[in-house]
Amino acid sequence: MQIMDALSSTNRPQNLEVLANTQFDVLVIGGGITGAGVALDAVARGYRVALVEKSDFASGTSSKSTKLVHGGIRYLPNFDFSLVHEALVERGLLLQNAPYLVTPVGFVLPIYEGDRHPVGMPFTTPGGVGLNQLLRTGLWMYDTLAGRRNIKRHYHLTRAQMLQQNTTLLPDKLKEGFVYYDAQTNDARLTMAIMRTAARYGATIVNYAQVTAFESDGKQLTGARVHDRIDNQTFIIRARNIVNATGIYADQVEAMTGTASQVQIEPSKGVHLVLSREKLQLGENAIVFPETEDKRVLFLVPWESRAIFGTTDTGTGDLDHPIVSPADISYLLKYLNRYLTVHFTEEDIISTYAGYRPLVKPATTQKATARLSRSHVVLEHSTGLITVVGGKLTTYRRMAQDTVDMISKRDHSAIIHPTKSLPLQGSAAWKQTQQELRQQGPAFGLNQRTIDHLIKSYGSEARIVFDLIKHDTTLGQLLITDLPYIKAEVIYACRYEMAMTPTDVLARRTSIILEDKERGQGIVEGVAALMGKELNWSPMDQQASIEDYHSKVRSQRKAEKSLTQHF
Repeated sequence: MQIMDALSSTNRPQNLEVLANTQFDVLVIGGGITGAGVALDAVARGYRVALVEKSDFASGTSSKSTKLVHGGIRYLPNFDFSLVHEALVERGLLLQNAPYLVTPVGFVLPIYEGDRHPVGMPFTTPGGVGLNQLLRTGLWMYDTLAGRRNIKRHYHLTRAQMLQQNTTLLPDKLKEGFVYYDAQTNDARLTMAIMRTAARYGATIVNYAQVTAFESDGKQLTGARVHDRIDNQTFIIRARNIVNATGIYADQVEAMTGTASQVQIEPSKGVHLVLSREKLQLGENAIVFPETEDKRVLFLVPWESRAIFGTTDTGTGDLDHPIVSPADISYLLKYLNRYLTVHFTEEDIISTYAGYRPLVKPATTQKATARLSRSHVVLEHSTGLITVVGGKLTTYRRMAQDTVDMISKRDHSAIIHPTKSLPLQGSAAWKQTQQELRQQGPAFGLNQRTIDHLIKSYGSEARIVFDLIKHDTTLGQLLITDLPYIKAEVIYACRYEMAMTPTDVLARRTSIILEDKERGQGIVEGVAALMGKELNWSPMDQQASIEDYHSKVRSQRKAEKSLTQHF
């Protein structure tokens, strides 16, 4: 018998009914990592919470990051010590509360003769004299600011050690290097873990439900009018407090109140390339590219059998359809080929992705997007709307905490911070569970790579995936031969993560659209068939979902093909 989970796709109609017939304490608009964090913090404090997302969970910025959980070493040269400290504390809490999803990784920082602005340093010294000592001091501060939650202290590498451990680094003019530590994650799966934890505590959550207008008593907001994009119905959610956690759309949501917006967003586009880790000969450590003309910091990060390289920091465009421009690709390939002995062209790119970061724009000054504030702000509108914006993936929990603190102050309630020590779904008894899962995996016919993937993606929830295979051994089959994903994950996505389309599964519940050269087109029919059986799709619905996926991939590939003509 199929288990009905709070985030089951088949349970979605019941969730909609609850949303339409309940008076909530908090309504969260936005299903990215910030909105998920607010929902979890609020429900953990005892509030009755609703969350709606106009598309799919993590479909925007929250699935298009560099997949890093880090303090932001690039901010030290700008003396943003409080921002770095906050992020390092949150990094430590994530390592504690989501140990299967957030893992430490070393970052190699090579130093070349002639470097003047390593790690984006906004200033330099005459002739570059003393820069190495400045870097040592900066890395020491990075470790110190993390306090007792530091992962591991940085250390120095000689030129010979650098080349021995990083075989494709350009040897010409290489002087020495350092290794420091941060962490990485799967951003979309982290968002889903937070969302599932919030649902476990009682939050009512729905995707593909768009807020189109607000309800008010003439002064204060009392609710929101919501359009269900799946069944094309409209209903009203009533709530005492409404939180706008829509990221780059925050000013648009504020505009729906009919009064002046308090927030100014300057979206900054970040582009990443997905490359073959084998061709890069990239080990377990990431590489920090030491210097660019515009003082950016570029990361080359190992990611399963692939590697992620980015990111750019450029201006805005179509917020709903961020595209990779010829200039973006040219910029990244330029520096990739500058510092490595292996040569890459656009033909070597497995996939690309772009997303917008919601940077907070100063009201009176004009700044380049690379210099806009990465700090978050929580603003209270005259209508009672609370907007939280800015920040970054690593600091989502602190952003959520500050937001719910404002609600607690409104209610004159005691301010508590339960999420500081609240394990995310899948983290229960992690050390013991991990050993059990590794021992059980081979009995289900799974190879070691798939077992490792399931453990890193689902934590203790991998037991549910194993149970699916136990009842139907065909679900242990690989979806794509050179990637670790299996059929059971499609079923899990429908039953426990409210996946409504093949795109949800292939682009966010898994990362197949990024890791597969064919972008999942070769398996979408099989995925749709599995989903169709779970969700009782008609043959027409199933075919429509397949065609929709192909259409999206074709559009992306057409754009990429047109881009290569510019090189």
